[in-house]
Amino acid sequence: MSGLTQTQLTTFHEKGYLVLPNYLTKTEIDSLLTETHHLLDNLPLSTHPLTQFTTGDDNNNNSNSAQNKPHVGDDYFLTSGDKIRYFFEPDAISTDPVSGQPTLLQPKQSAVNKIGHSLHTLSAPFQAVSLSARNAEIARSLGFSDPRVLQSMLICKQPGIGGKVPEHRDSEFLYTDPPSAVGWWFALQDAGPGNATLGMYSGSHRKGGAVTRRFVRRADGLGTEFVGNDGARVPRGMEDVPGEEAAEADLEILEVKAGSLVLIHGNVLHKSERNTSERSRYAYTFHVIEGADGWVYDDRNWLQPSQGGFSKLYQ
Repeated sequence: MSGLTQTQLTTFHEKGYLVLPNYLTKTEIDSLLTETHHLLDNLPLSTHPLTQFTTGDDNNNNSNSAQNKPHVGDDYFLTSGDKIRYFFEPDAISTDPVSGQPTLLQPKQSAVNKIGHSLHTLSAPFQAVSLSARNAEIARSLGFSDPRVLQSMLICKQPGIGGKVPEHRDSEFLYTDPPSAVGWWFALQDAGPGNATLGMYSGSHRKGGAVTRRFVRRADGLGTEFVGNDGARVPRGMEDVPGEEAAEADLEILEVKAGSLVLIHGNVLHKSERNTSERSRYAYTFHVIEGADGWVYDDRNWLQPSQGGFSKLYQ
């Protein structure tokens, strides 16, 4: 287990992402899909608040209008960092205009948008894939001194209703000073044009890739908001060059087969479209940040560590 090759590292640093085909075995894929279906089947609807998944960018990047979205300020969401919780597709829920009570429009198994945010600690199959020696070697080759795993999620992208995720940089949501986040994104089903695969703006971590805003908990404790970033805007070793911006010509729509791993630089711009196809796009993702001295995980980030801190990847 030697981590990334020099060629792979060069591609990652040039593009801001790297696709590693056949990273998971069929046995590992089947294990994660079996666990996914088990979790969906055993979701206790009677006690669930039917929290929907939305992002702070759902209203044309207007964080003020997005604050009223259930996902953005819901305690069920904000306290999910060390739990397994379920978030529904907005189009799978109808809200009574008089009582305000939400109801599901379809079976729960095809209504959930994502499951998170601590599968890597609370689910044995996901833990085995996350806290592995292979991932530790990749982190080591990327230069991490004390990599910590956080925000693990199963993203369902349900057929016909899987919601759009607007352009964003992961370090806006999991900010360290200086930025250090890298995403591990595993395709559990084939993902390609037509079923809301990843869209990566190649090189955008270097062109206009500075973290200029952050998604944080509001100071009054009432939900979340985007604020300007007053700290370091790029990782160590990168130059913060204003003026350049990613262009549509840089957008690459990925086609990744089940079992592939996509590594995503925390400053690279990426997105996924609404899933209008008849096939789902299950993916598992978690993030790694630097936990060594000299990097500070901000206490206003939406996701805060439980007692004991985030999971160490080097054991």
